[in-house]
Amino acid sequence: MRNIVVIDAPSNLGLRPPAPGVVPGCYKLAGALREQRIVQRLGAFEGGVVVPPRYDRGDWKEGDGVFNAAAIARYTPRLADRIEHHVRAGDFPLVLGGDCSIQLGASLALRRIGRYGLAAIDGSADFRHPGNSARIGAAGGEELAIGTGRGQPGLTDLEGLRPYLRDEDVRLFGIRDYDEDREELARLRIPTATVGELRARGVAETAGAVLRTLEAPVTEGFWVHLDADVLDPEVMPAVDSPDAGGLLPGELAVLLRTLVRSERCVGLNVTIYDPDLDPEGTAGALLTDLIVGAFRDEDGDGRPGERP
Repeated sequence: MRNIVVIDAPSNLGLRPPAPGVVPGCYKLAGALREQRIVQRLGAFEGGVVVPPRYDRGDWKEGDGVFNAAAIARYTPRLADRIEHHVRAGDFPLVLGGDCSIQLGASLALRRIGRYGLAAIDGSADFRHPGNSARIGAAGGEELAIGTGRGQPGLTDLEGLRPYLRDEDVRLFGIRDYDEDREELARLRIPTATVGELRARGVAETAGAVLRTLEAPVTEGFWVHLDADVLDPEVMPAVDSPDAGGLLPGELAVLLRTLVRSERCVGLNVTIYDPDLDPEGTAGALLTDLIVGAFRDEDGDGRPGERP
């Protein structure tokens, strides 16, 4: 039975401003989930805060590459240090973001240790890179490409460990059926399960089948990345890019529970929920309930490494 350790990674460095002069509010995610008593409800331990550099795009303009790249390059190894420490200690890190660029911290940490997979539960593939887009800039929409070695070397090759993830060790769940990256991902043999595919086959059956491939001994385990925008905007409007056709809470609950209760799952990060877009706190309460429910049954049983 592993200890859940909650680490705050309140970085918004990888997102575009929601409006000129406005800072993305997802850095408040950790605080909002803590207000929902996520630490107490999980019986988790405190892992502290990894404070990010200040959000400042300076005089960046389109065509300059990834904005805040130097700040992300400084922040990622620091976050990786914290995650690596707890994974090596046998803990289960639960990292509260932040935008999706924090996932690079987990990938770098695990690359230092060995070969690990990634199960990304995300409304989009976040696979934008110079080979398929001219609109490079926001690392929060590019972290999977960066993690698999695609993009500017200052981010893809930290500590000379490029790539942090192998294509064949990545699994994607919950992207929309119309995601423009599906064709390229298929060519690269990166498995995806869209919302429509999950429903057609059954969430539990699909998750179980994919989980068996993640549990294969070729890797030492896998990390789970959860982007709140995988949920339909009818229930989760508080994200930067709400796209229709997302998962419903019950579907995400089954998927997330199946993955994080595997004994081969070594950690989870949560991203993109923006409390500024959720004045009543209802979306944050839902997100917290889903995370807590993934680890614990209603009677309080269930910890990482235990099957439901």
